Amino acid sequence: MTITNTTTAGSGTVEHLDRGPLSMGELAAVIAGDIPAGVYVNLGIGQPTRIADHLSAEQGIVLHTENGMLGMGPAAQGDEIDPDLTNAGKVPVTELPGAAYFHHADSFAMMRGGHLDVCVLGAYQVAANGDLANWHTGRSDDIPAVGGAMDLAIGAKSVFIMMTLFAKDGSPKLVPGCTYPLTGVGCVSRVYTDHGVFEVGPDRRQNVSVIATYGISVSALRSRLDVRLAEA
Repeated sequence: MTITNTTTAGSGTVEHLDRGPLSMGELAAVIAGDIPAGVYVNLGIGQPTRIADHLSAEQGIVLHTENGMLGMGPAAQGDEIDPDLTNAGKVPVTELPGAAYFHHADSFAMMRGGHLDVCVLGAYQVAANGDLANWHTGRSDDIPAVGGAMDLAIGAKSVFIMMTLFAKDGSPKLVPGCTYPLTGVGCVSRVYTDHGVFEVGPDRRQNVSVIATYGISVSALRSRLDVRLAEA
């Protein structure tokens, strides 16, 4: 993805004012480009799985699935589809050379044992201090969906979030403090959204760092978010 007509808001913040907000496919490509080469990564159920379609062989990234696979490739298409080969979200996937399979319990042992370098999860809310809420909104009519999120949030060395910056009612999902039940405390390091990329965490409790914006300025974001934003 190539974005032009950018401006620099601060020492390191880049404002992409010519387009945005990003589609989830475009955001997946941004995240794929930011994952370090040669690391072990888990992509959470839902939109994060789209990141697999944007990873190149040259990056040497090994994808892990919580249902028991190392070496997952992009989503399967057409004749590639094998109903017995799916990711944790039951989406048909491909396998890369050297792929391995193992018991579900062994997969969770990898997650809990600190063997994953990066995980990318969706979220309902992320707090400025890195708290994560992504399994329940707290409403009585919602179905809880924790899955392996708690294990990934605490077990992975770096936790990235992929989400829209605003909910359907326009309320921010990047907040001073989560109001939904927590998945993990102080576990998130970076938040990727359709409007911008942010660094959060315990060290940034007072100021969330803005890495990049898409279709909106940092100044405009300050008027819509309740967290304190600082240029990177």
